[in-house]
Amino acid sequence: MSLDSKAFRGALGAFATGVTIVTTIDADGNDVGLTANSFNSVSLDPPLVLWSLAKTSLSLGAFSAAPHFAVHILAADQEALSNKFAKRGVDKFSGVDVQRGEGGIPLLTGCGARFQCRTAYQYDGGDHVIFVGEVLQFDHSQRVPLLFHGGRYAMPASPAIADEAVATECDEDLSHLVQRAYFHLLTPVRRERERLGISLQEHYMLSVLMAVSDRSVEEVDTVIAYTGIRATQALAEGLAARGLIEVFQPDGKRALRLTARGRECVTNLLAAAKAVEAEALRPFKREERNQLKSLLRELLSRAQTSADEHVTHHMTLLGQLFQDTGTITQHDS
Repeated sequence: MSLDSKAFRGALGAFATGVTIVTTIDADGNDVGLTANSFNSVSLDPPLVLWSLAKTSLSLGAFSAAPHFAVHILAADQEALSNKFAKRGVDKFSGVDVQRGEGGIPLLTGCGARFQCRTAYQYDGGDHVIFVGEVLQFDHSQRVPLLFHGGRYAMPASPAIADEAVATECDEDLSHLVQRAYFHLLTPVRRERERLGISLQEHYMLSVLMAVSDRSVEEVDTVIAYTGIRATQALAEGLAARGLIEVFQPDGKRALRLTARGRECVTNLLAAAKAVEAEALRPFKREERNQLKSLLRELLSRAQTSADEHVTHHMTLLGQLFQDTGTITQHDS
């Protein structure tokens, strides 16, 4: 399903380190829901969001097995609803107006925004589990959001200016640090790729087609050849035989395009990458995360002045797949 990226970005903007209620249905068809402030926007295309749940939660089994869930960004007048869904041992849906969404999941009304998601990936984060969802449908309003700060509910205020971070010199080699971080962040992606039966070469080819569809084998190869991995006709035929891409000939030119199954496969791999990124950045404050990304962008912009054109083009395409639009917040209790 294709979503309006501009409208999707607007809906995500309804959340400002605020409060959400996440809902699903269990294997017996019972409605399940809880209050969480761990929501995070991840990517615009594909549209991905994530949230985390403590392993001590009584709802963990239901969410772990559920193919769909919904995230509701609460409005300022829904504090009572937030408190109700934060309690244990009560009928949380009693007296609550409920609609039905994807797979029959319960949808609450009167919220600032609602995101109906397919569970794309789950990541073990120690004392909690990170759920990454592909947004299938969403709706939002201009209602003032409910915020939570310093252990209490709060009203929106003007954004504060973050304190300037103090940098500490480190003698360790920069290239070594970047390589270690790269392999740490990509390990879960490799495992998910192996689970899906996707080779590294196929992953590269599928990722390019996710970013820029309707390309020939030669055009894909031009993008990725600098890595030492080549896009070949045999590779394309193998992906087509497994139903991950389709081959067609617009204007007599042989081109490749992801199928719905192929798009879901790449989305799951992206979800795995964003889940481990969220876990890696969780201990850092927002201003620290922003500063880290800002410094890396500056480093890349300077390096690209002398970089190979193919490298720059490839990284630009990857950037289209990883449009980070949010921040990581604390996980729910």
